[in-house]
Amino acid sequence: MDKKLPSISLGSLADKLGLALEGDADLTISGLATLSSANGHHLSFYHNKKFHADLKNTQAGAVILTKDASTDCPVNKLIADNPYAAYAQATQLFETNSAVKAGIHSSASINDSAIVGADVSIGAHVVIDEGVHIGDGVVIGANSVIGAGSRIGKASRLFPNVTLYANVLCGERAIIHSQVVIGSDGFGFARDGNRQVKIAQLGGVCIGDDVEIGAGTTIDRGALEDTVIGNGVKIDNQVQIAHNVKVGDNTVICGCSAVAGSSTIGKNCIIAGAVGIINHITIVDDVTVTAMSLVNQSIKKKGIYSSGTGLSETAEWKKSIVHFRQLDSMMKRLKTLEENNK
Repeated sequence: MDKKLPSISLGSLADKLGLALEGDADLTISGLATLSSANGHHLSFYHNKKFHADLKNTQAGAVILTKDASTDCPVNKLIADNPYAAYAQATQLFETNSAVKAGIHSSASINDSAIVGADVSIGAHVVIDEGVHIGDGVVIGANSVIGAGSRIGKASRLFPNVTLYANVLCGERAIIHSQVVIGSDGFGFARDGNRQVKIAQLGGVCIGDDVEIGAGTTIDRGALEDTVIGNGVKIDNQVQIAHNVKVGDNTVICGCSAVAGSSTIGKNCIIAGAVGIINHITIVDDVTVTAMSLVNQSIKKKGIYSSGTGLSETAEWKKSIVHFRQLDSMMKRLKTLEENNK
């Protein structure tokens, strides 16, 4: 379904993005689209060679691309060193869903000891407990709950049905999507005979600035010290982060990944979808772990890591599994042969 987007001249768009323009500065841009579907008033972008044919045939009003790629572009051009990042900035200029009017809904319950900043929007049936501090310009969606002693930094946005337990510290400009739970108890128990004794989770959660947390994600509070999410971290939907985990600045964790307790992930890492990281693991900076990998030992050197087997037909996969189980005995036989041949 099409929706009406703001209109802007191509020249103004180039100025706002800080990009060099080759073409008609007066052209009106009124939307964004892919190279293949764009019309003469759409902005598009090119950053992947597999779309080269689409670039050569595009009907877009303008394309964001590198100088090297511009020779094959038949329309107006915005020259960027990183076209995809420039496109990301452009999308923000056309966002129409972010504006929210300041005000507090009459059904919201706000403890008298809470501090609420200026230009805040608090939706219907929100509950804000004692000692909470809400920064200026914060938006809290309907039915959200902010636990005692928690703090939300200025210009952050919580979508409906977000739950922050007690003593969650959230930095500025955070985006927290629906059904996120932050500060729930870590999964800690001590066995006493035939019963499990709960370990009280006495820490909190500390979230840095410019963090985005996807829908349905859960971040547990620390057992003693805080669980820490660094500045600029981006967490996808349905991710589990356990107690006392530390995630370094600008790391990305993709959907359905799970990080077990007391693990540390460095800065500028990419944890792809459905990755499992066991407890007490350390991952250094600048590491990428590919999808559906199991990290069962610390990663001490930056690079790209994978585990598991690639997809194959079931019959072939079953044969491979049999061979995997024979590897240990095969290695022992090989070692014996080598020793006998010395």
